[in-house]
Amino acid sequence: MTADFTRRTLLHLAGASSLSAAAIAAAQAEGTTGSKGGGPTFANRTPMRIGMVTLRVRALDKVADYYRDAIGLTVMQRSATNARLGSGGIALLDLERREDAAREAPTAAGLYHTAFLMPTRKDLARWLVHAAKNRIPLSGFADHLVSESVYLDDPEGNGIEIYADRAPEQWKWEAGSVAMATDQLDIDGLLALTKTNTTDYAKAPDGLRIGHMHLRVGDLEQADRFYSGTIGFAPTRKRSGAAFLSSGRYHHHLGINVWQSQGAGTRDEAATGLAWFSLEIEAQQILEAQQQRLQQAGIKTAAIAGGIETSDPWGTKLRLIKV
Repeated sequence: MTADFTRRTLLHLAGASSLSAAAIAAAQAEGTTGSKGGGPTFANRTPMRIGMVTLRVRALDKVADYYRDAIGLTVMQRSATNARLGSGGIALLDLERREDAAREAPTAAGLYHTAFLMPTRKDLARWLVHAAKNRIPLSGFADHLVSESVYLDDPEGNGIEIYADRAPEQWKWEAGSVAMATDQLDIDGLLALTKTNTTDYAKAPDGLRIGHMHLRVGDLEQADRFYSGTIGFAPTRKRSGAAFLSSGRYHHHLGINVWQSQGAGTRDEAATGLAWFSLEIEAQQILEAQQQRLQQAGIKTAAIAGGIETSDPWGTKLRLIKV
């Protein structure tokens, strides 16, 4: 498989005739028209970071096999009702079987995409060759300045981003806002980092983690008050219909948008989609401050092993866990 063939295959899988068309598709995936990897060593060593995600799915085996075969996650546990997958011995994804569940509407609050962060740019390149060789359908790819990203969807429509960070010293900050864009991805530059005539991507690298979550919400200001004011993330960028927040000056651990979901009400817990995601909390005082702010805001919490569980204003559950 030559580099040119791989490039053409990737464009075909993204339903695009050119890199500019693929960037437009990625812009639509991000709701905008407009090297050395930092990787988990940065995104997942901040005071707060994404831990794992649980999805409710109708076809458990099909979806579990997809994350194993397409993304390269390792199946850690599997039963008739549940599958847990991860990388490097770290659990990243739980799938709960709900075969009679209604499909969550794209206009509802909930998951926009789960973003899996590759440790290095070369790892992203290796995965791209794997995607081309295995004809994995893609929905777009783009250069976001802080990172390079590829978009796709699992068999039940749950959004996925596979990305690699640029080194944090290359990010451009101004007045607390980080510069981001949706430019054409340098596919040829990526493919030059690895072999294209075969794939050596037998599984995800051990350092793969969930770098960020992107959620649909019903009201941007209300979501910002919850995730920033109550949970404690710092805003890093805002634009029309979306906001990005992080801990420790990462470009974003959390994206929130109302592009399709403006005015959405409480989520249906019986439907497919995101059941909960976790935030790993580095310091006990951070968790205690979160608990206090949640109590002051009158937001319900429940004790769980290692921390607490709560819900955002639309019923998306998050678990705050001391690590």
